[in-house]
Amino acid sequence: MRSWSAPNIPKLPGSGVPLRLYDTAARDVRETRPSGQARMYVCGITPYDATHLGHANTYLAFDLVNRAWRDAGHEVHYTQNATDVDDPLLERAQATGVDWQDLAEREIDLFRSDMEALRILPPREYVGVTEVVDEIASLVGRLTERGATYRVDDDVYFSVAAAPKFGAVSGYSEEQMLELFRERGGDPDRPGKRHPLDWLLWRAERPGEPSWPAPFGPGRPGWHVECTAIALRNLGSGFDVAGGGSDLIFPHHEMGSCEGHVATGEWPFARAYVHAGMVALDGEKMSKSRGNLVFVSKLRPVADPMAVRLALLAHHYRSDWEWTPQQLAVAEERLARWRAAVGRASGPDGLAVLAGVRERIADDLDAPGALALIDEWAAADGDDTTAPALVRDVADALLGIEL
Repeated sequence: MRSWSAPNIPKLPGSGVPLRLYDTAARDVRETRPSGQARMYVCGITPYDATHLGHANTYLAFDLVNRAWRDAGHEVHYTQNATDVDDPLLERAQATGVDWQDLAEREIDLFRSDMEALRILPPREYVGVTEVVDEIASLVGRLTERGATYRVDDDVYFSVAAAPKFGAVSGYSEEQMLELFRERGGDPDRPGKRHPLDWLLWRAERPGEPSWPAPFGPGRPGWHVECTAIALRNLGSGFDVAGGGSDLIFPHHEMGSCEGHVATGEWPFARAYVHAGMVALDGEKMSKSRGNLVFVSKLRPVADPMAVRLALLAHHYRSDWEWTPQQLAVAEERLARWRAAVGRASGPDGLAVLAGVRERIADDLDAPGALALIDEWAAADGDDTTAPALVRDVADALLGIEL
């Protein structure tokens, strides 16, 4: 599956500082230490509807990671998936009378255009699940060889009892896990399971559903094993960052980490698990199931995408927050001030802004702190004739804001 077009990134003088990120599994902010190439996997969309601001908030957070690593001199190997076959997609296709593959293709195209408009750096591999079903089935086979699976009817399940590190990513109690598993697509009450938290690896063929051949019978992959297989295929075990929204901590990242561990014998599956906060609208988390969405594609015709990006950057990536139209108005005013400031003949010391923004972004992606530094620069006078061009490049390279 093709990715999207990459924006040009200006080269900044000097080099960025080591990036520190909050690792959910460690419950602490830790320095990322890529050994040469920096490797990152971010879980992608299920393409049954358009990109909303909750999605954009997540992908923007990991775009900052990508930019900070590049500024520090690392080559970045970034992989993202698209879950282009799954229950919600099939249900939406049936409800609307659209072929499920056509629906997925349409929404993935829209997602690409939204990411380009927001100047999100593209992944090296953008992988549809339907492209790698054979490899996913192979991973299920490896897990079966290691004694980690069993069948309920013709479906293949992963046994929690085979995962010695289960719980290490989230740190949640079994009671919390059961509640979230039930909320987020799990089936803790299914008869025949050995443990309520055992999860589906391979769904046997059902009438009217797409399926693929496999040694254990025709069917399609479960959710978590898809990302595990794609990450292993492209990045290998022990990659630097596994990322997504905080709603993926459990079950998705917890269960994927166990699959990777059991399949390879290596731990950790990812060296850091990094999660973006949730965006709300009208007091509820923005989600497709609730329908309380603000779509990026609906904002683009009426607002500068750079103002949308600035509105998102005004919140720390790990925070939960609520979207209001006023935030976009504030971002539009900020964008106008910045553009006027970089159009001046001179300004305050630009190198000080570069150093400050680098430090803010390196400190667990403190984008609000970085915005404040450029605000201060834009509001002051100075005689550095190189500063306007340098600050323009800083905003572009580190924050992704084209001025």
